[in-house]
Amino acid sequence: MTTRRTPLSETKSSDLLASHGVPMAPARVANTPAQAAVSAAALGYPVVIKGEVSGVAHKTETGLVALNLPDEKALLAAAKRMAQAADAPVRFRVQPYLSGKRELMAGLTRDPTFGPVVLFGLGGVAAEALNEVALRLAPLTRADAEQMLDQTAAARFLDEFRGDAPADRETLIALLLGLSELAVARPDVLEVDINPLIVGARGMVQAVDALVVTGKPDDATPKRPPVDIAHLGAIFHPHSVAFIGASDQFGKWGHLLLSNVISGGFTGKVHLVNHKGKPIAGRKTYRSVTEIEEPVDLAVITLPATLVEQTLEQLGQKGIKHAVLITSGFSEIGPEGRELEQRIVDKAVENNVCFLGPNTMGICNPHKKFYLLGAVTHPKPGSTALISQSGNMGVQLLTFAENQGLGIRAFGGSGNEAMIAIEDFIESFEADEKTRTVVLYVESVKNGRRFFEATRRVGRIKPIVLLHGGITDAGGRAAASHTGALASDARVFEAACRQAGVVMVESPMDMLDIPAALSSLPLPKGRRVAIMTLGGGWGVVTSDLCARHKLSLPPLSPDLIAQFDQWLPPYWSRANPVDLVGDSDLSLPDNGLEALMAWEGCDAVLDLGIIGRSLMVDRLIEATLTTDPSRNPEELAIIRTMGKKIEQDHIAHTTRLMEKYEKPVLGVSLLSDPGQRTLHDVEGCIYSGLFFPSPERAVRALAKMCDYRDFLKREGVVR
Repeated sequence: MTTRRTPLSETKSSDLLASHGVPMAPARVANTPAQAAVSAAALGYPVVIKGEVSGVAHKTETGLVALNLPDEKALLAAAKRMAQAADAPVRFRVQPYLSGKRELMAGLTRDPTFGPVVLFGLGGVAAEALNEVALRLAPLTRADAEQMLDQTAAARFLDEFRGDAPADRETLIALLLGLSELAVARPDVLEVDINPLIVGARGMVQAVDALVVTGKPDDATPKRPPVDIAHLGAIFHPHSVAFIGASDQFGKWGHLLLSNVISGGFTGKVHLVNHKGKPIAGRKTYRSVTEIEEPVDLAVITLPATLVEQTLEQLGQKGIKHAVLITSGFSEIGPEGRELEQRIVDKAVENNVCFLGPNTMGICNPHKKFYLLGAVTHPKPGSTALISQSGNMGVQLLTFAENQGLGIRAFGGSGNEAMIAIEDFIESFEADEKTRTVVLYVESVKNGRRFFEATRRVGRIKPIVLLHGGITDAGGRAAASHTGALASDARVFEAACRQAGVVMVESPMDMLDIPAALSSLPLPKGRRVAIMTLGGGWGVVTSDLCARHKLSLPPLSPDLIAQFDQWLPPYWSRANPVDLVGDSDLSLPDNGLEALMAWEGCDAVLDLGIIGRSLMVDRLIEATLTTDPSRNPEELAIIRTMGKKIEQDHIAHTTRLMEKYEKPVLGVSLLSDPGQRTLHDVEGCIYSGLFFPSPERAVRALAKMCDYRDFLKREGVVR
């Protein structure tokens, strides 16, 4: 990471940190054992003595620390041992021996992608043994610092603990903000390790050991300039497209992309380019893009990698300013490919061409019926923008979205990101009025600081849902202090996302469930949940899930209990979850749902088992017809139709209640089949019905909605 790393002495480290608000324990420095004894007498026994030797960062491992010395005799003996053992001149640092039941740590490191990172967590040997820390990018806000204190297991030690007073939170917040200020003011400070921070019986916090490492960071890899969002707009909204490398061979990219665009209903002009010049799909084909008589908005290139440079030059001659480079064989294959990729970037800049890719699975804009994809999938137009650094993952998600009824604003497979990076997409969706939710599959980012700033800015107005793939612990970036070893690449990335309000998910299915909830339902104003269920078991399971996701189930108010008493038999539970005990009253689910929505004691409702009963009726009808062929199928068909209408009416009722009370309702279907959608649009309603096949998915989606609301509250966007 650096060309040279220089650890400061503990005295210099302590002085620097104290000037930035770190509460350092009092200490005196002596040149001889006798002077150390004088210092100890002034400070009062018991004491700690440390030997400071130039170039030695960690003193404990080299025998340069002696703890809890009760008197002058013990101190002199320890000082003499250190002087004899050292191969260089020794100075002695004397401190009072501070003890406490609680040890914390704080620190600072510089990530090569994201820059300065502040850390906080358990201290002492627990720091390395448990490896549990909270991280935030500097500069910190007070809200960032407060959240760090509460994020890890260290939070348990900040309240009253085994008879000791609560830790001084204000001192800890000032310490973290001071480290943040130091990171910004002193770029040469590469690492800070403060371990341990002792919390005394009265709650006082003092640092008894500190290490600061300075140096000159290596010059970072040059950051590519941001792409003007107008270029992205042009790529996703072409009026004419030229397929360079068009083919009539089934399954080849030049045939696949052409077929998908035309079959998807694209109404713009399509031009085919193939060096043979023979007609393809009954259409005229040009030998070169320069032969096309009309203007072209977008070039789609599927030629071999070795032909891309000259093709970009031809685009310049033709005046085509935008391209999607499907071709692979560049940086993903190693050094030779990286060199070729840089050459095509240079050639593109030289010819005033902006391209997406290379090595991309394509793009789509359903609003324009433009499906330039490596698979036949046509999701409906909507407000969810999806960008994936894995083309296969992206196309799979698009197919899921089509099946589940989730509308897509646009999709882009970012490929190798030679010119257009993930940060450019994020910033373009910030300005796009049709985008309400942004979904990202990310494996790495090239400009971490820009990524962080863009997501934090966009996240304040539009939720960003992200799945981080390829997580690895790059612990090989071992540092001179323990702090650096605790901050892996994956941890820093996830901390940056958390700080920016990005909604992190753990599975590809979450990448659809969470956006569906965020784009189709009102945000909850808190984490209080009411559950309505047709069966007690489901209510119990869902209650447990809520507890695991930090969602609370408040007790029902007396007025609400009295209201349900009018509808339910005397043996109902009179508790949250509200068990409808399988009552056959068809109006009860609607009435019960409205009663819960009107209740001021909850912020969201989980609606279990109301939708999906029609599937049970369908199966019963099929079984009945098999058992008794004499039954009138038309009568049973009427029952089937009535069942479906009851469910449709309940969905419409649900959406109207969400508009009325501005609370989300997340449903769980009693039964579901592979073709059943989770999203149900209702004409004239701003919200949609959302019904998951399992309580786990519903609770997880609600919890993520609450997390996003908490971020907006911390940022002051909502109250």
